[in-house]
Amino acid sequence: MFKKILLPIDLEHTEVASKAIKLALEEAERSDAKLYVMTVAPGFGMPLVASFFDEGTVKKAMKEIARHMDQFVREKIPQKLHAKSIVTEGNPPEQILKQAEKHDIDLIVITSHDSEMEQIFLGSCSARVVRHSHCSVLVVKNK
Repeated sequence: MFKKILLPIDLEHTEVASKAIKLALEEAERSDAKLYVMTVAPGFGMPLVASFFDEGTVKKAMKEIARHMDQFVREKIPQKLHAKSIVTEGNPPEQILKQAEKHDIDLIVITSHDSEMEQIFLGSCSARVVRHSHCSVLVVKNK
């Protein structure tokens, strides 16, 4: 049914993604779909943040995040799925939607773990992805 599945992961909170990972893996196997596992790094490019880090430090941080992402994929995703890992930087909902478009994704499996306070002030990442996505989105509640 699905050909390409995107699984956004917050590497700071991988434990809350266990249900989403399980569902994405089941669907990828059932549909023989390509699985893309992504994470979004903090916004080093934001003017305020960028003023604290030189280009070398940012490259080093991104390389370390990519190393953690590759390790996560090796440990959690069966090798037979040939999952592709993606590391981007910036606003999470924007980056998730951008990667979904770029890779012609037809299903995004995303965890909803924003606190009530975050939703009030920032809006839920998963809600914004649902609202603006061109493809189907499966939101997996953490509770």
